[in-house]
Amino acid sequence: MECKEIVFSGHAVRGMFKRAIARDDVQTILLGGNAIFEYPDDKPLPSVPLLGFVGGRPIHVVVGRDPNTNRCGVITCYEPSAAHWTEDFTRRKPS
Repeated sequence: MECKEIVFSGHAVRGMFKRAIARDDVQTILLGGNAIFEYPDDKPLPSVPLLGFVGGRPIHVVVGRDPNTNRCGVITCYEPSAAHWTEDFTRRKPS
């Protein structure tokens, strides 16, 4: 995902600290992660969760991007649990 500027929400920063996810990890996923689905109706911008791997660790980064400015807002990031996600970490398991 092309981002001219990256802004982290307070929620994202707290989650990164709690889960030991570094800013560089998030930037790596923004550059090379795969979109696993879309939230086109999110406000103020549509958002997308990206899946990437850092040191073999799966990480989801949920980001919204303003297409006019290429400014990206990181909403949250977390390591998906194998108990709640499919083996490839792209879909939630049925409840």
